[in-house]
Amino acid sequence: MSLARSTPQAAGLNRSGASARHAVVSLLAVALCCSGSRHAAAQPPGVSRGEPVPRDVREMYDRGLQYLATTQTANGDWQSTGVDNGPGGVGLALMAFLASGEDPNFGLYSLHVRRAVQNIILAQDGGTGYLGNSMYHHGFGMLGLAEAYGAVDERNLWTGQPGPRSIGQALELAVRAALTSQKKNSLGAWRYSPDSTDADTSVSGAVLVGLLAARNAGIEVADAAIDKAISYYQQMTSAGGQVAYAGIRGFDNSIARMSIGTLVFALARRKDLPQYKAALNNLKTQLEQPAQGWPEYARYYQAQALFQGDPEAWEKWNKLLIRQLKPAQQADGSFHGQLGLSANTSMSLLALALNYRFLPIYER
Repeated sequence: MSLARSTPQAAGLNRSGASARHAVVSLLAVALCCSGSRHAAAQPPGVSRGEPVPRDVREMYDRGLQYLATTQTANGDWQSTGVDNGPGGVGLALMAFLASGEDPNFGLYSLHVRRAVQNIILAQDGGTGYLGNSMYHHGFGMLGLAEAYGAVDERNLWTGQPGPRSIGQALELAVRAALTSQKKNSLGAWRYSPDSTDADTSVSGAVLVGLLAARNAGIEVADAAIDKAISYYQQMTSAGGQVAYAGIRGFDNSIARMSIGTLVFALARRKDLPQYKAALNNLKTQLEQPAQGWPEYARYYQAQALFQGDPEAWEKWNKLLIRQLKPAQQADGSFHGQLGLSANTSMSLLALALNYRFLPIYER
C-alpha cells in the first residue's frame, strides 16, 4: 500500500488549558491524566501498563527506533528510504517514537520527535489545513499531531525561533480540513482528494482515526461528523462481518479492512452496533491467517482492532506477531515490505507498540 493515489483496492490503508499540558514532560503521565474518559481504571484486568514488556518486543522496538533515528533527515522526514515522502509517513514514525515511552522532550529521541513534528507542521497548507498530497497523508499526519499534542513541550519545539503555528493550531486546522472534505462528500467519508465525491474504507479509516484521536485530545469534533462516518462503515459492513472497499460491493475477508472497520467502531464507542460485533467475530476467526497483500498495513490495524475488541484474542495474536516479526527484522533494525523502509518499520513497530500502551489512542 502506498500513501499516494496508487493504493490498490486490496489494501482496503483553541483548546483552553493547553499551556498547562505543554508543561507535562512525561508521555505516561499524559496518557494517564489528560483525558477523564480514558483513565487507567478503565483498562480491563490483565492489561494494565504495569505488565512487563516481552524482551523480544523491547529488543525489536529499540532496534527499529535506532533505524528510524539514524535515517531521519535534518528536515524531519525519511526521504532516502524510498517511501512516499509526506506528513503521513512522518506521522507514523512520530507515533513510533512516542509509543516507546521515552520522554518526548528530554529523552533519547527528543530531537527526532521535534523534527518530525516540525516537518508535519511545515508541510501543512496554512490556509486550508491540508497535510500532504492525499487524504492518506492527511489522516496519518493528523493522527501524529493528535498524539504529540500535550506531550511535546512547545517551548522547546522551534529552538528559539518562532514556528508557523503551534501543534494545537495545526491540529485544529487539520481537523477543519477533514470536516470540510467530509461535507463535500455525499457518502460522509473520504477518498484520496479532499474534494473527492466518492469514498473508500481504507482512506476513510486513516482520516476517521485521526479525527477520533483529535477529539480525544480535546479538539472539538462534532458528534454529527463522527456519526456520519460511522454510518458509512455500517453500510460497508456485511452481516457476516466483511468490510467492502468502495461502492458497497466486493465484500471479502480482507483482514486490513475488517480491522479498520472494527477499530473505528470501537474508538467511536459504538460497540453496540451489530456491524461491530460481526466484524470483530470475523476477524477473530482469522487470527492465524496471514494478510493477503500489504501485511504491514494490515498488522498495524489488526493489532489495534483486536486490542480494543478482545484482550484474549489480542494476547494470542500478539504472540504470533512477535514470532513473525523477529526473524523479519533486518540487521539495521528495519523491516522490509511494500511500503518503503521507513513506513514498513514504523507500522511494524506500531503493531508491537500495544505491548507498551503509552499512546493515548491505544487506551481502551
